[in-house]
Amino acid sequence: MTSLRVRGNEARRFPSSRLARTLAPYGFISPTAVLIIVLMVIPIVMVIGYSLLDNVIAQPESKFVGLANYIAVFTDPNFLNAVKNTLVFTLSSVIAHLVIGLGFALMLNSPLLGRLSRATFRVIFILPWLFTAAIIAILWRLILDPNGVINFLLQQTGVIHEGIAWFATPSTALLAVTVMNIWGGYPFFMISLLAGLQGIPRDLYEAATVDGASWFDQFRNVTLPQLRPIILSMATLDLLWTTQQFALIWLTTGGGPVNLTEMLSTFTYKLAFSNYEFSQASASAVIILLGSLVVAFFYVRQQRAQD
Repeated sequence: MTSLRVRGNEARRFPSSRLARTLAPYGFISPTAVLIIVLMVIPIVMVIGYSLLDNVIAQPESKFVGLANYIAVFTDPNFLNAVKNTLVFTLSSVIAHLVIGLGFALMLNSPLLGRLSRATFRVIFILPWLFTAAIIAILWRLILDPNGVINFLLQQTGVIHEGIAWFATPSTALLAVTVMNIWGGYPFFMISLLAGLQGIPRDLYEAATVDGASWFDQFRNVTLPQLRPIILSMATLDLLWTTQQFALIWLTTGGGPVNLTEMLSTFTYKLAFSNYEFSQASASAVIILLGSLVVAFFYVRQQRAQD
């Protein structure tokens, strides 16, 4: 009789324990899910809603205008100029990050460097990644000042006769911010590619050496194929981050001179907080979001193919 009672109690407790096991994973992810909903989903939905209304926030009553804000943004010459500058800035930065990062990674992975030299160069090369955007902007404003180091060296070598205001000159402003962004971002590629190089089996290089392959043949047929997944992942992430770069541009040129360094991020910011066109700024933000989602889609697809 006692055993029957125990079995009956266990049978009554079984459904609740099974329900607890089913709900446990949702309980673990619920704090993160709440944060994502509050900090991401709701703001995105609000911005999409603002983009379909007349000028919100600045007016007490707003009316539905459909795609009028998107049409206004697409037909704005400043928007097209910002798209062009963003493409030049982003593609140049990503390519330079890859080339410089891979070059430094190969150097740091070379057996020709001693342990002390390798450690020293690693510290030096990774420094730009440790600086904040504000420090990088101030540092490069000092370097590229008309009385800065770059102008001094160019004047001493006879390349120029007077100092150039690199961030304020129309012909050099975009180049200056691009070089600054390249300097601040290449360590990300360097660290990732160095880790990938150290993970390549030495047997592959030994087999290639036995077959008579030169250094370039080994680099082309062994190193690059092994690094291909890392390169694709890093390039996609860098593409997403660079297109949304705001701090470096705003702290150095503010999109000037004459909108020659205007990016999509600064264009959207000015629409909202300089022109108080919050609805058009929301439409511009949605356009940027859609472009980022396209890049993110290919990134996720590439990651799944890699897995």
